[in-house]
Amino acid sequence: MSPFKRSGYWQHVRPIGMIADFREVWKQAGHNRWRIAALAAACTFGVFYVMSQQGGQAPHPPPEVTYVSSWRADRSDAEIRESNRHNQELKEQFEAEQAVRDEKVKDIYRTLGKMSGMDTEKIEAEAEAERKAEEKAFMERMAPQQEQVPDSE
Repeated sequence: MSPFKRSGYWQHVRPIGMIADFREVWKQAGHNRWRIAALAAACTFGVFYVMSQQGGQAPHPPPEVTYVSSWRADRSDAEIRESNRHNQELKEQFEAEQAVRDEKVKDIYRTLGKMSGMDTEKIEAEAEAERKAEEKAFMERMAPQQEQVPDSE
């Protein structure tokens, strides 16, 4: 009795039969056997060489998320409101600073446009009209959705 039990597909595979088949094919090949072996080896090498040159990338691993709790669990409502108010002030301050920076950039582009011979007032008026038209179209698209929202009374 064999120490290895064959199961499934492998129960029909017998290495002795494979070796005997190989010997028979090797004998039948006659004088061309070495040419056939070299051709088979070259084809195998060629296929594996081409596969080794192929590039591939695995999908990126998901990011590692680290949860940080930066608030005390026993904060009062007044402390929460004060924190929210302070954060809102910081946000408004940042938005004001950004608006100043944006206006400086617009001034630079206005100067560049004037130096290039462009009519900057006309360009700004067209841009403002386009922005208002986009805003109006957006509001018209949102109006039906606003009507569909049920009252929460």
